[in-house]
Amino acid sequence: MKQLHLRTSYFVLRIFYIFCLLVLFVACNSDPRPRPKGYFQIDYPEKKYVLFDEPGYPYTFEYPVYGKVLKDSTFFDDKPENPYWVNLDFPAFSGRMHMSYKSIGSLNKFDMLVQDAFKMTSKHSLKATSIDEIPVKGGTGVNGFIFDVGGNAATGKQFFVTDSSKHFLRGALYFDATPNYDSIKPVEQFLYKDMQHLIQTLRWRD
Repeated sequence: MKQLHLRTSYFVLRIFYIFCLLVLFVACNSDPRPRPKGYFQIDYPEKKYVLFDEPGYPYTFEYPVYGKVLKDSTFFDDKPENPYWVNLDFPAFSGRMHMSYKSIGSLNKFDMLVQDAFKMTSKHSLKATSIDEIPVKGGTGVNGFIFDVGGNAATGKQFFVTDSSKHFLRGALYFDATPNYDSIKPVEQFLYKDMQHLIQTLRWRD
């Protein structure tokens, strides 16, 4: 009986020893590095454009067929100061490009409008890791800057274009989501090309 007990104990010890070796082997061969977060794959639509050419508006431009141009009806719970402010919505991507237009004159001096555009971009510097100012040129009298804001800022792509005498248009791309550069970046880059196309096709009405 005593001999049977010794054999049982020896068997248990061997099993325990083998188990410990297996645990040690798995631990030594596992990858301790944290795995990157995964995101859903997005099927992007084909880029096709239509012309925004509404009567009375001081500008025309081309926008993608998966976007919707809507008149901006509210501005901080008030009516927008200008009837030519519009939003370019991208429902499939929960994105929106706010576009505000101002006519240059005694009330809206050119220098002040440019300074305000730079100031509004700099407000995102607390969250931004970088702000690149990229000169852009579209058609006749369409010149300005695109602001490429890095990091988890509320808007990563902004712009303004002007003819410096009559027209001034500013735009900013936002998403209806908590700012997260890693997750938003692919969609932002996709819509950034549409922003560039809009600027390239923008025309002023005199």
